[in-house]
Amino acid sequence: MNSIIQKIKNCIKWMVVAFFGSTILAVVALRFLPVYFTPLMFIRVAQQLSNGEELTLHHHWIPLKEMSPYLPLAVISSEDQRFLEHHGFDFHAIEKAAKRNMSEKGKKKKLGASTISQQTAKNIFLWPGRTWVRKGLEAYFTVLIELMWSKERIMEVYLNSIEMGNGIYGAEAVAQWHFSLPASQLAKGQCALIAATLPNPRKFNSASPSPYMVKRKNKILKEMKYIEKHQGMPFDTKKK
Repeated sequence: MNSIIQKIKNCIKWMVVAFFGSTILAVVALRFLPVYFTPLMFIRVAQQLSNGEELTLHHHWIPLKEMSPYLPLAVISSEDQRFLEHHGFDFHAIEKAAKRNMSEKGKKKKLGASTISQQTAKNIFLWPGRTWVRKGLEAYFTVLIELMWSKERIMEVYLNSIEMGNGIYGAEAVAQWHFSLPASQLAKGQCALIAATLPNPRKFNSASPSPYMVKRKNKILKEMKYIEKHQGMPFDTKKK
C-alpha cells in the first residue's frame, strides 16, 4: 500500500514539474518566435466544420514596427489605459468592475476588467471560458509573460493574435480584409474603429460600422487624443 502511495506521489510530482517546465519554456520561446496559430483559431475552424460553413482563417504575422503607431494607442485607449503602468493586473479596474457588478445584479452582462496582458495570455495559451480553472491558468500565464516579455512584445503578440472579425486575426489581416491596406497605413480613425470592435469582433464589423460603432470610435478617438497629449505615443514604431 505504501509503495502505491509513493508511486502516486512521484507521478504527481513529475506531472507538476513537467507542467511548470513546459509552460515556462513555451513562454521563453514565444518571447522571440512569431505566433502563427492560437487555440481560438483551431476552435473557430472546428466550429466552422461542425456547422458546415466555409473554412475561413486570415492571419499574417508582422512585427510591431510594421503596424500603424495609432493601433497600439487605440487598443490601450479602448481596452487598458493603464497597460504601461500595471504588472499584468489592474486592481483599480477590478475593484471598480466588482462594485458595479454588485450594484447591477440583475444585468446578465457583467463589466470585465481584463488587461491586455491577461487577454494575450488567454489568446496564446488557453481557451475561451469563465471557469475558475481557466481563470487561474490565465493569471499564471499573465504573471509569466509580464516577467519574461517586454510591454512592447506583449502588445506585438496581442495585436497579431486578437480576433478582429469572423475568421480574421491580427492587425495585418483586418487591415487588408476590411480596409484594403497594409497595417502600416491604417489611419487614426481606422485604428479607433478596429479597437471599437474588440469587445465582440464577431458581432461588430469595422468594415461596415453601425451608428453605435461610430459612437464608440469617436469616444476612443477622444481618449487617444488625451493620452497622446499627456503621455505621448505608447510605442514609437517609426523609429524602429
